[in-house]
Amino acid sequence: MSTPHRSPRRLSLRGSALAALITVVAVCAGDAVARVFPYGHRHRSINDLGNQFVPFHAHLWDLLHGRARGGLLLNWQSGFGTSFLPDFGTYLSSPFAVLVALFPREDIDLAVYVVTVVKMAAAAAAMAWLLRTQRRGPWWAAGLLGASYALCGWSVIEASYNPMWLDGLIAFPLLCLTGEWALRGRRTALAASVVAVSWTANFYTAYMATLGAALVLLVRVVLTREGVRERSAVLVRGALTTLLGIALSAPVLIPLFLSSQQAYPGWSRQFEPVPWPDLFARILPATYSFSSPALFVGTGTLLLVAALPFQRAVPARTRLCWAGLTAAVLLSFQWTPTHLAWHVFATPNGSPYRQTFVLAGVAVIAAWTGLAAGPPRLRELAAGAAVLAAAAAAAAGSRLATAWGLGLFCGGLALAAAAWWSLRRRGPVLPAAGVLALVLIGQAAATTAFGHQGKLGGLDDYPSWGAAHAARSEALAGAEGWPAYRTDPGRPALTGNDPLLLGGEGGAYYSSHTPDVFTRTMVALGAGWTSRGRNVQSIDNPVTDALFAVGARLRPDGTIGRAQAVPPLVTIRPAGPAPSYGPFDGPPFANQELLLGAEVYEDPVAPGVCRAGTEAYLWAPEYNATARLADGRAFRLNGNAPRNRAALQPLGTSRGASSALVFDASAPPRWVLSCLDRARLEPAVAALRASAPTGLRVGSSTVSATLPPGTTGTAVLSSPAIAGWSCNGRPATPYLGLVSVPLAPGTTTLSCSFRPPGLAPGAAVAGAALLVLAGLLLAERRRGRRTGRGGIPDGAEAGAPVEFAPAGAGADGA
Repeated sequence: MSTPHRSPRRLSLRGSALAALITVVAVCAGDAVARVFPYGHRHRSINDLGNQFVPFHAHLWDLLHGRARGGLLLNWQSGFGTSFLPDFGTYLSSPFAVLVALFPREDIDLAVYVVTVVKMAAAAAAMAWLLRTQRRGPWWAAGLLGASYALCGWSVIEASYNPMWLDGLIAFPLLCLTGEWALRGRRTALAASVVAVSWTANFYTAYMATLGAALVLLVRVVLTREGVRERSAVLVRGALTTLLGIALSAPVLIPLFLSSQQAYPGWSRQFEPVPWPDLFARILPATYSFSSPALFVGTGTLLLVAALPFQRAVPARTRLCWAGLTAAVLLSFQWTPTHLAWHVFATPNGSPYRQTFVLAGVAVIAAWTGLAAGPPRLRELAAGAAVLAAAAAAAAGSRLATAWGLGLFCGGLALAAAAWWSLRRRGPVLPAAGVLALVLIGQAAATTAFGHQGKLGGLDDYPSWGAAHAARSEALAGAEGWPAYRTDPGRPALTGNDPLLLGGEGGAYYSSHTPDVFTRTMVALGAGWTSRGRNVQSIDNPVTDALFAVGARLRPDGTIGRAQAVPPLVTIRPAGPAPSYGPFDGPPFANQELLLGAEVYEDPVAPGVCRAGTEAYLWAPEYNATARLADGRAFRLNGNAPRNRAALQPLGTSRGASSALVFDASAPPRWVLSCLDRARLEPAVAALRASAPTGLRVGSSTVSATLPPGTTGTAVLSSPAIAGWSCNGRPATPYLGLVSVPLAPGTTTLSCSFRPPGLAPGAAVAGAALLVLAGLLLAERRRGRRTGRGGIPDGAEAGAPVEFAPAGAGADGA
């Protein structure tokens, strides 16, 4: 039934709105069924969502409200001062991330959840808009297929707790849209801007989305343009706008790439394709696996894709191209060279199928291609259903297949087939569309809920903001003294990024960009880690507190422990060559003394016994149990190499022989007990304070101070010597892993600033891209004036807005 009185744009808006609505309903229903936050008592923040992403969004909230320590370039709160622009570009540069500022800070978990759902809805809307831009078809069907894309298994199971990946879900249809503009010779500036926003929002998934969009454009060019010259012109336009867009994002991308190269090495693994039964099992709803591609996209969509090769109303070349592209993308998941190509030539840690959303998008476009020629005939539906039944039969042998999944799949297949057949028979649209929507919502909600069950059963989870968070945050705020001294959230931590989540300026830090120099320095001084060195923990030790100007520390009981006066952020060390630490994996006690410049530890008076009055510290990095002094409380050490490393553990004040060291499990192969003498530590700290600069001033990415007359030696800033620091007009040099600069005779001031490596070249590249883009726009305008037209108008290939194309109509426009 045609609707000539309604504009194509209005109908496209309706389709996008329907897609977004269905997506929100399905996601929220699945979360409610699973009784996870915010609909129930179960935690939603599993794994990196609670450990990284929520704390980083909390820091963004602080930045937007003017409460953060640092700015866009430098984060003073984590890791004793670390580069922030790479973290921003990795986790927070999505246009949707700023929505967290609209919520109270204590509702940061809810804010991140809302951002996640809004991103899924945006992806659904973008896909629905793309479909109606590519070719004609009913707006409600575009809405259903757009929602099917946004509710794919990859989205609701994997990306839902990696919210920055959802920017790739949005990017794929938008980048395909830029391909449509290249096809029609329009909107060069807008296309480059879309690419720039996509790559800035999340370069990793944007890279995958760009590969997928390039494949889609290639098929569109083959099907809608003739001749090498015409086809090449489209591909060159598409490539040029893509390169310009990536260049515009260079001020974020180049620092991000350089930071990745300087990060502590993560875990590497060899790719192994999954068994084919497991692969087929993932097309079913209600399946979960962390190590196989979540292929579910809704049975109604899958039926259209499976029926496409048999649809005689669609030209044979069109069927071959779109069905072939869908199959080729699927097969690329199982071959190592193409697997590596999808993942920037490095098998990722964790989930190895992060490109799965591209397959979902290609499948949805293929389904729409067949639907553009009208619903499949009965024989075609039967053939498609037979293909899916064979896939389900192959999946039945997989341990991933569930009774619920098979039941939902078979029931949904029957209902979807009936609905599409009803539409083929010119039956009422509303009941059939309603059945298709309910099938999609039911299957997607079940997949969402089942995914929560799998994640909560196999991954760490972190509590949403509650009374414990509020109490710790208030205690830290009450002890705040920055920049005179740091306040550390302490151990045991709630997350790997407690300084960002709770406040303070601590040593804990967890990121994909954790600098190698920071991890190695902290390990040399006794820090523990998780995530194989990317999640570095704070050190609870008075020596390191003095070295890093930690004047207040949150204790496990929620109280604040205040140190005696600590040196400021900048101290002066003797002139001469910089010393070096002992072996990387050795005991930390001598390293601490080397950085402090004084001997403050002593050996036990007997094996496992410290002198009475001294403080016992145990270094046992591989120990995974409790240890204690015989007359004291037990302390848990979390050593599980190589993933976890136990931190240097304070055991309390020794009373002599009665305080012998006790391991509550088998003693580890490597351990050292050392005894801290406070009477030695206090004068060492006083000496550093006596020679320290005065008038210390700390900006968002700068440090300046006035030096006492006659000061000589080396000025040391108690922050890790990450690349990008310069002091007094020269690049900073490392001093036992910290920022330093030798002082020339007569120097009276110190001025240090931080600029992420790659920022200046990135800005230059972006500026050049803007100039090229301006030149292209000027040339297009002049060409348009000469020809009297500005290119092919949008929608010229889409045809009139009708419910379905007449039988036998071509599916690919011009």
